[in-house]
Amino acid sequence: MKRRQFTAVAGLIAGAVLVASMPARADDSLNAVLGKKSIAIGIPTDFAPYGFVGPDLKPQGLDVAVAQLIADKLGVKAELVPVSTPNRIPYLQTRKIDLIVSALGKNAERAKVIDFTVAYAPFYQAVFGPKSLSIKSFADLGGKTIAVTRGTIQDDVLQQVAPPTLKIQRFDDDNATVTAFVTQQTQLLATGAAVAAAAIAKNPKADAEYKLLLKDSPNFVGVRKGETALREKVNQILSAAKTDGTLNAYAQRWLGRGTGELPE
Repeated sequence: MKRRQFTAVAGLIAGAVLVASMPARADDSLNAVLGKKSIAIGIPTDFAPYGFVGPDLKPQGLDVAVAQLIADKLGVKAELVPVSTPNRIPYLQTRKIDLIVSALGKNAERAKVIDFTVAYAPFYQAVFGPKSLSIKSFADLGGKTIAVTRGTIQDDVLQQVAPPTLKIQRFDDDNATVTAFVTQQTQLLATGAAVAAAAIAKNPKADAEYKLLLKDSPNFVGVRKGETALREKVNQILSAAKTDGTLNAYAQRWLGRGTGELPE
């Protein structure tokens, strides 16, 4: 009996040593993309100028250009998948897409569930409202109504700085958020500066202007947790595009200004 017990224990120890000595499962994310010769990238299609549908019914905008750049540099076909703010991270986690290039800001909560590349574009979030409405500080938001897209960084910041009497109306996508403001369902709008500029230009009757800065939150590409090989390759592509001026040219074309200092 003792001999059998000793043999069993010895077998368990040997098995444990074998498992411990085996290399960790390799990250094959990059090889998988190269193998299928295509990469599925989540992009916005209702968030001009980062992503929207053009007159030819094809997506265009800064994020679309960056997504295409990544695919081109990888030497694979770009499968551009329209995503919204609520579904873009679930799409990534469930492998419906390989990357998120959709005006994605970086925060601690998101960093728990996905990884991020280096930043590729600026994104200023702010409060906008009619010129007739005096807003000089966050305290002035008291008693007002404001439209914001649910689950965005601007939504998070508003909850931190808004007075208790500010009525925050949340919408599921950016198009609905902007529409609520321009149709006067709310007095104020919280969104990206470039997005607001495009909306104000299309709706001059709103007579709106910039009021308060919420946060400077650059855009990053979202990658699944642990897919280091793909993330590092995308970092190389973005860093090269930053160095050779490609990213700055994209920002100038779509945002009307350069990238400025982007965080690594």
